[in-house]
This record gives sequence, structure tokens and C-alpha cells, in this order.
Amino acid sequence: MAGAMDGVRRAGRALWRVARHEWTLVVLASLPLAAALTWPTLRDPAGTLPQDTGDPTLQAWQVAWGGHALRTDPARLWHSNTFFPEPYTYAYSDTLLGFAPFALVGEGPVAAVVRYNLLYVLVHALAFVGAYALSRQLGAGWAGAAVAGASFAYAPWKLAQAGHLHVLSIGGVALALAMLARGHGWSLRHGYRPDRVRPGWAGAGWAVAAWQVTLGFGIGLPFAYVLGLLGLAVAVAYGVTWWRRRSRPAVPRGLFLADLAGVTGFAGVSLLMAAPYLEVVARHPAGRRTAAQVAMFSPPARGFLTAPPESWLWGERHGAARAALGFPGEMTLLPGVVLIGLAVAGLVFSAWRVWQRVALAAGVLVSLALAAGTSFGGDGDPGYLTLMRHLPGWDALRTPGRLVLWTTLLLGVLAAGALTVRESPPAGAGRGDWRRWARVALALPALLVLAEGVNRTPHVPVPAQPVALRGVAGPVLVLPLGGIRDYHVMLWSTDGFPATVNGLASFTPDSQQRIRAAGEGFPDAGSVAYLRAAGVRTVVLLPRYATGTPWQGAAARPVGGLGIHRERVGDAVVYHLDRAS
Repeated sequence: MAGAMDGVRRAGRALWRVARHEWTLVVLASLPLAAALTWPTLRDPAGTLPQDTGDPTLQAWQVAWGGHALRTDPARLWHSNTFFPEPYTYAYSDTLLGFAPFALVGEGPVAAVVRYNLLYVLVHALAFVGAYALSRQLGAGWAGAAVAGASFAYAPWKLAQAGHLHVLSIGGVALALAMLARGHGWSLRHGYRPDRVRPGWAGAGWAVAAWQVTLGFGIGLPFAYVLGLLGLAVAVAYGVTWWRRRSRPAVPRGLFLADLAGVTGFAGVSLLMAAPYLEVVARHPAGRRTAAQVAMFSPPARGFLTAPPESWLWGERHGAARAALGFPGEMTLLPGVVLIGLAVAGLVFSAWRVWQRVALAAGVLVSLALAAGTSFGGDGDPGYLTLMRHLPGWDALRTPGRLVLWTTLLLGVLAAGALTVRESPPAGAGRGDWRRWARVALALPALLVLAEGVNRTPHVPVPAQPVALRGVAGPVLVLPLGGIRDYHVMLWSTDGFPATVNGLASFTPDSQQRIRAAGEGFPDAGSVAYLRAAGVRTVVLLPRYATGTPWQGAAARPVGGLGIHRERVGDAVVYHLDRAS
């Protein structure tokens, strides 16, 4: 009995150590913080979406399709149910494939919306934890790491991206870098320490990096190139050490194997993700980005000091500056006034060495130049357009401003260095009193950064699924066709995932152009014959959305002699092309 009690006490002490460990507290704190800073997302997660019903409905479908394909037929993953009869349609935009495991639970549009909202909150928490962990690994104190985490998760510019889950999902970037640095026993403050090498952490870092790529190339591709540059820097340092000492530096065998496996896995995942996108570009050259598209989204210099309207603190104050921007949704890129001030202070006094501060500042400037796109230097060459011409895959990125995530991360590290300077307590001050007041003072910058991240993002009602689309048999065409309504149809199609003609991307496949042209007269002999030949078996007309479209009044058009059957289902009209009237 005594032995059993001792075991219980030991287990209790172990659990208590885990519960009060810094990383447990950070993770646990990040969740309510994310819920508060994204509020009111969780007030009605089944009935509303943040910002609008455009891209969020698309991305709710993307996550749901990934889980459906993995559960039912993984071989058909890239050939989604939308844009029928086109193949590789899952690769028409960033896929968020890495979130597919979340979609193994729950089915239908309501589950898809709830899932999206939960992920929307969780990606903010992950960004905080990732940047906090990276800063701590680099040698920052808890206060500096909190500022880095808060700014990376809740920078004002991210409020403009509330409808872009793939842009908000950046936590894996910082977390992977933190794990890789820890695995290699490296930090800014202490350099390389062989006794701190942890091959397991290195392998985990590569795994997280690969997962980040599966969320989309918009964020993942630049990240891959950053990892390549860091790998090159390590190789150069290795070579210089070898040359100076005339002997090969010792590399732990476990670390070498972890890196070899990690790099191989990361490259393999990246190539597997890239293959369907290359196929799409080969089939649809119009999907390739152009310099003109990049120019349309390239922010001027003032964009980096302008907040989006969703910012509670700066939104109204920056209204005039925002009005002068050509595309405010991608040009309001303020990392945070407090963050910029702390980073500037970090150039003057910091825990980082002078050359490290200079290197971080240079990184900030380079990232700003690239984020400016064609606005830098007049045409972005040298700059963003140079990378478009010479780096594989870079020509698929049309929104350069999103590279401000790297600016934000580097500013956060600079700020963390400023808040890590240690001072001795003043003469006459009690040690306990000094520490207490120091903690309060050090917490203030993080609170100010969080204040800049408070949102006033609208949360709009989810478009209700028409009764006629519940369990509808495909292939199906939903009219009216084209525009943001197609995103809604994609969301509604999560009810069984029938093959659906509807879909919306940055380009329109030729088959869609032909169906739209042929279907404008529906229901008439020509459109019915064309749709039937294309394989469409059901057409659902939503009259309440047809005003001002070619299908206005289509519900009253005669169908006699067309060989189809028409019925009213709820507020929709359903046409069965494979049944005679």
C-alpha cells in the first residue's frame, strides 16, 4: 500500500510539473486569448463566418473536400466534385490540405462552417505559440517572446485577411523554425552548442515545415526558399569552419540522419503538392500569374503604415490613407505601431549582438522590398519580378504584400531582443518588489501589441442551403452560374459531394466558358442538348438569385418537347435532364 501511495504521489508531482511548465501555460493561455481576439467568431460558429461569405465558404469546402477524399477515395483527392467535368480542380487555389484530418469528423455544410470557424480561432493560437517558441529558442526572455508571439498572431495587417484562412495559417512557419533551431542546438544569444543538439526536435521541425507546405504554396513556397537559404548559410558556415581548422567539424550522427530524413520528406511532400498545380498550369495557361496581376496587388510604401478598416484602434484613423490605395484588402499592411517602435529600440539596445541586429534589420528591409512587389524600385526588378522570372513556382504568387509576415516575424525578434536586456535592481530596492514591478512593466508592451490586434471584423450569416440541394444527384448545374454564388454552391455541395459544374477560381476553364455560353438560354433545346451531352443530369434553378442574370424568368419558360422533367422543390426549380416529361 505504501508503495502504491508513493507512486501516486510521484505521478501527481510529475503532472503538476507538466501543468505549471512554461510551454503548458503558453499553450493553454493562447487558446482563450485567440477566442477573445477573434470574437465574436465562437458566439455563433454554425451560423456566421468572419468578414464575408466569399472566400470563407470556399475554404470551408476545401477543408471538407480534403477530409471526404481521404476518407472515401484518396486517389481522387485532386479531382474534386466541383468544376465538372474538369480534372485536378482541387488545385485551382491553395487547398488547406493539411487541415483535412479535421474534416474526418462531421459532414455537410453546417459541419464545414463550424470546422472553419474553429480553425480560424486555432490558427491564431498556433501563430502565437510558434513565434513565442522561436523567440525563446533564440534566447529572448518571456516578455520579448510574448511580444513576438502577440505581433505575429495579431498584427493589424492580418485583420484584412480574416477571410483568407490560408494566409492566417502561418504558425507552422515560426514553430518549424523554433524546432529546427532547438534540434540543432542553436540560438542567437549562445550560438551553436553541441551539447544542446536534439535530433528528435530537428526531425519534428522538418515534419511541421512539410505540414505548413500542405496548407498552400502562397505561404509555403516562400517558406521553402527561406529554409533553403538557411540551409545554404549553415553549409557555408560548415565549410568556413572546415577550412579554418583544416578538419571536418563533428556532426552528431543522429542529427545528420534526422536532417537527411527531414529534408527528403520535406522535398517529397513539396513535390507531391506541386505536381497537380503544374498539371493545372499545363492545361490552363490562363492560370499562370502575370506581371500585370502582381502590379495590381503591389502596395505602395504608405501601405505598410496603414491599417485595414477591421482594426478597432486604427481603422477609422487610417480611413483617408486607405482611400488612396488601389486594392486596400491587400495593401493595408501595418505590422503594428508598437511593434515598429520596439523593433527600432531593439536596434539600439538589445540582448542580440550588433551584427545580429544588423542582419535582422537587413532581413526586414529585404522582406519589405519583396512585399512591395512592383512598387519597389519602380517596377520590382530587381525585386519581386526578378524572383518571378528566375525562381521555380514564384510566378504562381500574385499578392506580394503577404510577404509582410516575414517583416512581422523579424520585427518581433528585434523587439524581443530589446525586452530581454537584464538590469540589476536599483540600490535600496527590495529584490521581491523589484521583480514584481519588473514583471508588470515587461508585460505592458505585449498588452499594447494585443490592443492593436483588437478586431471589429464583421461576422455575416452563412447562406442557407436550399432544400433542393439536399441529397441532390449529380452531375448537377446550379443556376445562376458565375460569381460569388458559386462559392456558396461549393459549400452546399459538402452535402454528399455530388459532381457539380459550379466553381469559382482566379481563372475560368474553357469547359466552364462553353457551359456558361450554352446554358444562358436554359431551358431551351440548345442548352438542354449541350448540358445532356456534357454529362449534366440535374439543373437546379434558384429564382431568388436570378434577378439581373440571363436566367431571370427562366422558371416560367416552357419545357414541352425538351425531354426533361421539371418540379418545384422549396423555392427552387429542379430539372431532370435524364427523364422524359
